[in-house]
Amino acid sequence: MIPLDRILVSGALLLSLQIAQATEGRTVFTQGGQNPAAMACIGCHGADGMGMAAAGFPRLAGLPAGYLSKQLADFRSGSRKNPIMEPLAKALSDSEIQSVSAALAAMPTPKTPVVRRQQMASSPDEKLALYGDWSRGIPGCVQCHGPGGLGVGEHFPPLVHQPASYLVAQLNAWRDGTRSNDTNQLMVGVAKALNDEEVKAVADYFANRIGQEGTQ
Repeated sequence: MIPLDRILVSGALLLSLQIAQATEGRTVFTQGGQNPAAMACIGCHGADGMGMAAAGFPRLAGLPAGYLSKQLADFRSGSRKNPIMEPLAKALSDSEIQSVSAALAAMPTPKTPVVRRQQMASSPDEKLALYGDWSRGIPGCVQCHGPGGLGVGEHFPPLVHQPASYLVAQLNAWRDGTRSNDTNQLMVGVAKALNDEEVKAVADYFANRIGQEGTQ
């Protein structure tokens, strides 16, 4: 049987590590990393982490920590390209990447109601987002990204509350081959099957879900 004092010490150490990680994560988000090249996230992604739609900077708040840390690691290695994020990610330490990812994942996001697919599929754009077009091998976005695009696990991030311009840019990056860091190349195949109008329509659908009413 483990002595009580050992359990208490272990618990205190764990709590201390968690507090230190949370503090480091908030510092990276608001002030930047120890390396001056690691700029603060808040400058582009907003004080609430919800991004800046006008500039095409994405929402980071509430995204899974595992997804965020993978994207930062991919920017660092160059497997995901972005002239702003690549040098920033390279300037972050492993600890800072883990800490800021956890801090961002814990940030609150506006509540978006989950809606039934049949209740929302009232236009061609909605049908593509919700059901896809299997005649062309296109699954509905929500089949991987969850009901209403709220996200599923670490590999399928939320699509709602993302700027349409950001979603368009990512779909086009998968289409032209400048982004290919998705799991099993799923997004590469889907994006290449979409035309320009469909890319815009799907992006607009999820971006415009902000504040929509709905029922479970």
